[in-house]
Amino acid sequence: MKKNRQQPLNLLELRPHRNAEWEVSDEGFVVLLIPKFRNRYLAKWLLPRLAKQNFRVKLDKLGSFVWQHCDGKTPVAAMAEEILAEFGSTAEPVYDRIGKFLLKLEREHFLVIPKPVSDQ
Repeated sequence: MKKNRQQPLNLLELRPHRNAEWEVSDEGFVVLLIPKFRNRYLAKWLLPRLAKQNFRVKLDKLGSFVWQHCDGKTPVAAMAEEILAEFGSTAEPVYDRIGKFLLKLEREHFLVIPKPVSDQ
């Protein structure tokens, strides 16, 4: 009987893509637009009555850089290399920072990190 063992995921090979609306501020930072209500009934009845329908989450320059590269095509390893080229040693430890940032965004459903299809 075979045991179904899953191989650990290598974050550097994954290609995250955005799952939230966003805009770029005048200063060049990414601002995520998060609806105040995710329940469709509350959204239908309450959102039209609100002056501001979204929470605005402003990312810092490193977060904005990563967000703009989350296009579903760019692997995390390439993002990390570009971060190091752009920000230098101020981005260190780059792999820990980018990993925690991406996982936080995925947990909040702002980002989707598709798992690779296993070959069997």
